[in-house]
Amino acid sequence: MRVLGVIKGLLPNRSPVRLAWHRLKALAAAVRYRFPARSLIVIGITGTDGKTTTVGMTAHILHEAGIPVGALSTSFFRIRGKSWDNPTHKTSISPFAMQRFLRQCADEGCTHAVVECSSHGLVQHRNDFLWPRVTAITNISPEHLDYHGTMEQYRHDKSILFQMLRKDGVSVLNADDETFQEYTLLPAQWRIAWSASRSFSHPMGGRDCAIWTENVAVTPAGSSATVLSNVEEETRNLQLHIPGGFNIENALCAISCAHAVGVEIALGVKTLADFRGVPGRMESINTGQPFAVYVDFTITPNAYEKTLATVRQTLAPGARLLVLTGSCGNRMREKRPMIGKIVSEMADVVVVSEDETVTEDPLKVIDEVWAGVDQARCEAHKIPDRREAIRFLFKNAHPGDAVLLCGMGACSTMQTREGLRKWDEREVAKDLLKEIGRNIGV
Repeated sequence: MRVLGVIKGLLPNRSPVRLAWHRLKALAAAVRYRFPARSLIVIGITGTDGKTTTVGMTAHILHEAGIPVGALSTSFFRIRGKSWDNPTHKTSISPFAMQRFLRQCADEGCTHAVVECSSHGLVQHRNDFLWPRVTAITNISPEHLDYHGTMEQYRHDKSILFQMLRKDGVSVLNADDETFQEYTLLPAQWRIAWSASRSFSHPMGGRDCAIWTENVAVTPAGSSATVLSNVEEETRNLQLHIPGGFNIENALCAISCAHAVGVEIALGVKTLADFRGVPGRMESINTGQPFAVYVDFTITPNAYEKTLATVRQTLAPGARLLVLTGSCGNRMREKRPMIGKIVSEMADVVVVSEDETVTEDPLKVIDEVWAGVDQARCEAHKIPDRREAIRFLFKNAHPGDAVLLCGMGACSTMQTREGLRKWDEREVAKDLLKEIGRNIGV
C-alpha cells in the first residue's frame, strides 16, 4: 500500500492513469454491491455551500411525504427515520463506502436516496454508477481552486453531475447563480429553476418549473418567506426554525428536488416547518449562558459573509459578534487572507486559531489568515490553541453577544501534522461553557 501511495503521489491529480484507477475502483465497488442505484431514485446535490443542509432538508421532506428515503452527506447518513454521524466527515467518501450504503438503503426498503456530491468526487469517479434521476446545484463560489485551477474548470467539474443525469431526469438550477445559463444547456427532460432574490416575470415554459420567494424575513428564531411558483396557484408561507437567510435558498433547492420526484410544492413548504437542522450547521449551543453560541462548518469566503451577516442580524443594538476563525490546510491558500479580511470587517472580536491543517504548519496557516485581518476594524487576537481560543471568547462575551465558532462544524476529529486528534467542537464548547459558568456563578 505504501508503494501505491508513492506512485499516486507522483502522478498529477488529473493524470489519465490516476483517473482510470479511480474509475476502476468505482466499477469494482458497484459490481461488489450489485449496482444498488438501479433500485433507487437518486437525487444528487452539488454546490460550494449549503449542500449538507439541502440534503438534510430534501430527505426530511421526502420522509414526511411518506417516501422511504436514504441520505448520504458530509455530516450524516440517514435511512428512513434513523440518522447517524458520517464518521469520516468527508463528502467524497470511497466508492466502496458509497455503494455499500446505497445497497443498505435498497435492502432496507428505500425507494429514494439523496446523495451529496463534491467536485473532487465527481472528477475522481467516486460518484459513478449513481444514474441520478434528479441533479441539483446550490451555488458556486471560489473554493478548491488548488485542485480545479480556475473557476471555469470548477464549473465544468461540478457539471459532471448534470452530465450523469438519466434521460428522463430533472435538473434543479439556481437562477441567481453564475452556473444557471451554462447548465440550462445540458440535457434534461425538464428543469426546475429556483430563485430567492427575484420573481420570474416570464415563467419557464413547457414542463419546466419556476419557484421563487417574496417577503423574505430573518429573525433570531429563524426565517420566513412567501413561496410562489408557476405550477401551483396558491402562495405558501415558508417558516424555518433554523437561523440564516441563506437557509431560505437551501429550502428552495430542497423543495425543488422533492417536487422533481412528485412531492407537491405546498407539502414541501409545510414539512420544513418541522426541520431542525443538521449537526454542525449553525448549531446553537446552550448551557444556560447569557450569550448565544453557534458552531458552523464555515470554510469558504462566501459562507463567511453569509453566516456572519446572519448572526449579526440576530443581535440587539450594542451587542457584539465574536468569531473564531482559521483555515484548513493543504487547500486553496489564497482564500486565507480573504477570510481574515471578511471577519475583521464583519465581527467585533476576532480570534484566529488552529483548524484542520493536515500536513501544514498550523502557525503558518494562522499567519496567512492574520495577514488579511484589518486590526483597525476589530479587536483581533492570535491564539493557536483552539480550546484556549474558545475559552477566551467565552470569557470575554457579554450578555446579549453572540459567539460564532467557524470551521470545524460537527467533525469528531481534527487532522494535524501529528495525526488525528479527537475533537468535537460542540462538546468542547459545552464543557467550556459549563466551566466558565461555574467560575462566574451562571
